[in-house]
Amino acid sequence: MKIGILGYGNLGRGVECAIKQNPDMELVAVFTRRAPETVSILTEGVAVCSVNDVEQWKDKIDVMILCGGSATDLPEQTPKYAEMFNVIDSFDTHARIPEHFANVDAAAKKNGHVGIISVGWDPGMFSLNRMYANAILPEGRDYTFWGKGVSQGHSDAIRRVEGVKDGKQYTIPVEAALEAVRNGENPELTTRQKHTRECFVVLEDGADPVKVEEMIKNMPNYFADYDTTVHFISEEELKANHSGIPHGGFVIRSGKTGWNLENNHVIEYSLKLDSNPEFTSCVIVAYARAAYRLYKEGQSGCKTVFDIAPAYLSAKDGAELRKSLL
Repeated sequence: MKIGILGYGNLGRGVECAIKQNPDMELVAVFTRRAPETVSILTEGVAVCSVNDVEQWKDKIDVMILCGGSATDLPEQTPKYAEMFNVIDSFDTHARIPEHFANVDAAAKKNGHVGIISVGWDPGMFSLNRMYANAILPEGRDYTFWGKGVSQGHSDAIRRVEGVKDGKQYTIPVEAALEAVRNGENPELTTRQKHTRECFVVLEDGADPVKVEEMIKNMPNYFADYDTTVHFISEEELKANHSGIPHGGFVIRSGKTGWNLENNHVIEYSLKLDSNPEFTSCVIVAYARAAYRLYKEGQSGCKTVFDIAPAYLSAKDGAELRKSLL
């Protein structure tokens, strides 16, 4: 499979590393909005091209992996490039997924391409585990906790606020809420009761901290529904104390079975990640394999992780999967 990467930030670099671990894939080009000569990649002999030249590669790339941010890049980029290529993105603004799906579906179908959106761990692996648990325990309640860790999407959203030079955002589960769920208490929890958000922000010279804090805390889909703390720090402090990108979290469903609902069950899926973008990239690359296989079968349009059989993700064939993993 010939893979292209569009956008070479943390996620793009992670995808490049993931491709190296998958012998059935080859990175053929990286596309950037920066001057290509200023971008240095890890894979020898691979072209770094301007995003303006992307159309010239239409017949040379099996799957284009889009590594932009969800706030402004992907809503525009994924439908645009789905007309030219099979595409994968990691769009993670949950509230806007239905609208994004419709836009990508229409674009991908124009030229018979496959687009898989919202791939990663949440949305992505967490979504799958929520769905499996719902199907298995229809009488129950879902809980998702994220963190403690750096949210790339929320950090990206902070950095787009006027007056912000740089920033990181940590999502932190409320410990008492997590314990109550694990104990099978089935608590009713508001968004605010499950997580807090902590922001570390470097201001542009002359920026008004009061205004910046207000803009962050009132941002819909990102911070408005949470107790959010904003710390203003120096660039040096951000680099020294907040340069890593750890993350993780838990998907839990607490449910009951039996004629009189007398037995309790808790399903829990958890992740503990040293590098959020590198793990996300590994999920994306597995779904790139699925996109290519679906395309070869003649399928088209937009898909999510719910639509794709697990066997399509694996480099192993069916016989090997049944023998080694079933």
